[in-house]
Amino acid sequence: MSKAKTGIKRSALSEVVTREHTIHLHKSVFGTSFRKRTPRAVKAIREFAQKTMGTKDVRIDSQLNKALWARGVKAVPHRIRVRLSRRRNDSEDAAEKLYTYVTYVPVADFNGLQTQTVDE
Repeated sequence: MSKAKTGIKRSALSEVVTREHTIHLHKSVFGTSFRKRTPRAVKAIREFAQKTMGTKDVRIDSQLNKALWARGVKAVPHRIRVRLSRRRNDSEDAAEKLYTYVTYVPVADFNGLQTQTVDE
């Protein structure tokens, strides 16, 4: 028999946090037909945010959407820097108590960048 874990259980509800991540989009887009590349990249960002922040409700900023679509449907950037912020949902009839808001962070070079926690 295994022992039950004793300790403090951390939940996504207790933490309202903001982090900056670099997402490698080429992994999710490689091999996809040209007309589906940018929509697949948007879905990959949404999936990454769900997995990383632990919320099902993910909202993508219009500037991030414009940055993805800037070179058209075929030419998706290989990497993109985003800021993921887990926020409280103020709406009373919301199914989820938290949502993730994803914004675009313009970067000149991706070398040496790591995940950072941002203080707002």
